[in-house]
Amino acid sequence: MADIVGFSYAVVVAVGGVVGYVKAGSAMSLAMGLLFGGVAGYGASLTSQDPRNVNVILGSSAVLAGVMGMRFVKSGKFMPAGLVATLSILMVLRYGYRLTYKN
Repeated sequence: MADIVGFSYAVVVAVGGVVGYVKAGSAMSLAMGLLFGGVAGYGASLTSQDPRNVNVILGSSAVLAGVMGMRFVKSGKFMPAGLVATLSILMVLRYGYRLTYKN
């Protein structure tokens, strides 16, 4: 079964990078959004094949949670850093649970 939540997260991250580029002209937002969106999409495809194979998407979500969480704390602005940090934390919780859940 496809990991719809994981693929949706990957799309949100990638689209966020594109929006950051269009609105602010930030090539770094574009590059990082596409990179992390691609990695998260790859991780979602791995979890679609084996629900216990969460390492890639868990790692990318954890990195994004940390980086965007620090950006949110520095800026105090929820959009976009706080939103991405919140979504990433939720993904870390989701896949962290899957990693520790024994079948």
